[in-house]
Amino acid sequence: MYKNFFPHKIISIKDKLISNLLILMLIIFLFGLFYALFKSPPDAVQGNSVRIMYVHVPSSFIALGCFGVIGILSIVNLVFKVKFLPFATKSLAPIGFVFSIISIVTGSLWGKPTWGVWWVWDARLTSMLILSLFYLSYILVWRYIKNFEKANKFASAIAIIGLINLPVIRYSVDWWNTLHQPSSITLTSAPTVHYTMLIPLVIMLLGMLLYSVIIFIMKYKTELMKSKIEKKNRN
Repeated sequence: MYKNFFPHKIISIKDKLISNLLILMLIIFLFGLFYALFKSPPDAVQGNSVRIMYVHVPSSFIALGCFGVIGILSIVNLVFKVKFLPFATKSLAPIGFVFSIISIVTGSLWGKPTWGVWWVWDARLTSMLILSLFYLSYILVWRYIKNFEKANKFASAIAIIGLINLPVIRYSVDWWNTLHQPSSITLTSAPTVHYTMLIPLVIMLLGMLLYSVIIFIMKYKTELMKSKIEKKNRN
């Protein structure tokens, strides 16, 4: 049996706080977009098309990060059976899926002027597409399997298997000869991006992270309320 534990602190978050977070997010986004579109310089080789990076790179980071969290929480969920974890992962999945699609679309828009084609079966692009399919499978399991226990097991299995794809995405440009450029920002080395491009990139990432937090809180509260209503109806 699952431990009957719900983090009520998230449920008690007021709508006014969410509204304030939305205002802060918009300010960050507007500042980031202004910096990205007008203040940062064009790339010496790619020209103004490099500005797609300010949406593409943060979207990719968040898509990978969300799935990593979902996969790890799914392992904890299966082992310790903590009640709130399925609701947390269900709430994260749509966010990560949307950002994975944004990453693929903006990557395609960036690829056309850079490579001359909209899409190639490049290792990085293909593994990113596979990630979006894992997200979609995870979401559909929760949507169409009505039995909670069964849906939880199937969804957790998908998330755990999908973790294998994350290092493939990360190291695909190192393991294979690909059209995709090597990562300019990593956790193990200093960024190779000039600070005039790094600053708006970080600002846009902060804005998207804040957006993700806001959507997660709203979605999570909805999932918990739905669960309580369903439980009440059963009783």
